[in-house]
Amino acid sequence: MNHMETNIEKVRHSLAHVMASAVKDIYPKVKLGMGPAIENGFYYDFEFPKGSELKPDDLAKIEDKMKEIISQNQDFTQNDVSKIKAKTMFRGQGYKLELIKELPGRNVSVYHNGNFVDLCKGPHVRSTADINPNAFKLTKIAGAYWKGSEKNKMLTRIYAVAFASEKELKEYLTMLQEAEKRDHRKLGEKLDLFVFSDLVGAGLPLYTFRGTAILQELKNYINDLQSTIGYQEVQTPNMNRAELFKVSGHYEKYKDDMFSVHSHYTKEEYFLKPMNCPQHTQIFASKPRSYKELPIRIADFAMLYRDEKTGELSGLTRLRSFRQDDGHSFCREDQIKSEFKSVLSVIERAMKTFQMNYKIRLSLWDPKNPDKYLGDKKVWEKAQKMLEEILIENKINYFKAEGEAAIYGPKMDLISKDSLGREWQLSTIQLDFIMPERFKLKYIDSDGKEKTPVMIHRAIVGSPERFLGILIEHFAGAFPLWLSPVQVSVISIGEKHKEYASKIKEALTVAGIRTELNDADDTLGKKIREAEMQKIPYLLIIGDKEMSAETVSVRQRSKGDTGSEKLEDFVAKIKEEISSKK
Repeated sequence: MNHMETNIEKVRHSLAHVMASAVKDIYPKVKLGMGPAIENGFYYDFEFPKGSELKPDDLAKIEDKMKEIISQNQDFTQNDVSKIKAKTMFRGQGYKLELIKELPGRNVSVYHNGNFVDLCKGPHVRSTADINPNAFKLTKIAGAYWKGSEKNKMLTRIYAVAFASEKELKEYLTMLQEAEKRDHRKLGEKLDLFVFSDLVGAGLPLYTFRGTAILQELKNYINDLQSTIGYQEVQTPNMNRAELFKVSGHYEKYKDDMFSVHSHYTKEEYFLKPMNCPQHTQIFASKPRSYKELPIRIADFAMLYRDEKTGELSGLTRLRSFRQDDGHSFCREDQIKSEFKSVLSVIERAMKTFQMNYKIRLSLWDPKNPDKYLGDKKVWEKAQKMLEEILIENKINYFKAEGEAAIYGPKMDLISKDSLGREWQLSTIQLDFIMPERFKLKYIDSDGKEKTPVMIHRAIVGSPERFLGILIEHFAGAFPLWLSPVQVSVISIGEKHKEYASKIKEALTVAGIRTELNDADDTLGKKIREAEMQKIPYLLIIGDKEMSAETVSVRQRSKGDTGSEKLEDFVAKIKEEISSKK
């Protein structure tokens, strides 16, 4: 993290205190929750007294009050005080008193600015004079459970964005406006791709014919990519005995995030699976293995289930039910580098196809919290050193992130940038010495002795469902031809053109092109508008001229009318466009 990043974090954290100070000045009886800095800004949670509930229009007066506080050049000063004194300082602030009780030790850290005081470890800027009053904006109000638990009270959260300069703020707000227009939840409904139902449940989407067509294309593309580097698809069940996850370590670390399943005929504990890797170990373990067979590369698109909190669910980007383009390679140590290189090569191809830039994050364990992970320090140090060597040898630029590793090993995460410059973690390659050991996996080496294989976990785009949400926004719903759920719309001008239009539609369908026929008794203008609203790449207009010449009149998305063509020429052209994935 460079100096500028460190400083903007301090600014955002300090602005959270300024906001809480402003809110308390305007609403003296407000109860204070917590207010951290987050990516691009900050937030603070409040409990407003009845009758004083916050409305979006109130954000402007809070902003004005914040700017007034900033203009006073208030210093941020830190003190360590005893818990007894802190309880006195925060009398009547129930949420703060709860935090004081939970914090370890006899003393707590507090920060003052002006007459405001808050529980905080810091760090902060020296003074509000270090904050640009024109480079922040309060953006929205949301409900948030205290400490993120639905068992607790719902508080009011005020979100804000903050940057070093007014120019950066304006650019970010422009991007937010564009993102609002591209919101995959709105476009997904408008383009008829997926729906949510209260009867089905939160975080459990239903995909329409159109949404399913895109997901199937994504799956086919991923299968094509991974088959080039030796992965073969398997099918595994959606639920497992708890024993499987006890051996893998997921039961110990993730039990509260898994859905339990109850049988009427056995007392055994079962869970819907949140990942595929433990099951894949059992495919490997199903028969004796020789070093000559390795690497054994397994791919899986089974449904996965995670018990996410309802308040954290968000369209397709945070779900309870989804798939992953999950793959596992069981290999020898001397094969690790070549395996990583081959996976990186297909990930690079995928990002180029989807027109996304990316960077690589080397995700390491947090040595200060070893209890979060499986395995001992020596194994982790060995795995992390090996991963970094692979990155250096392949001349790949990367940055390190402590605490982002999986529970069983370090990983390379691919952070992609979409067309709006937003970053998403998609692909991942993880090195695991621990799970094969826990499952006692073995192969017979060239010397006739038993050895434990290494397990490499990898995903090319991650969850296809989550990726669909990202792609909707990345392409603003105007998918490239190969991904478009409807690739061609055949539009008849009048009644006498319907039969010929129907034959055109049938010929395109036989050619493997996803086609719809619009022969409704509407005006041509309305039919064209409807197809363009659905962002269909090609429209074929059928009238007298086309019937007599046995041609089709082509209208291309974003280009307009491109003239008449023989159907076979049109089919050849777009089949080439589909196969090239341009």
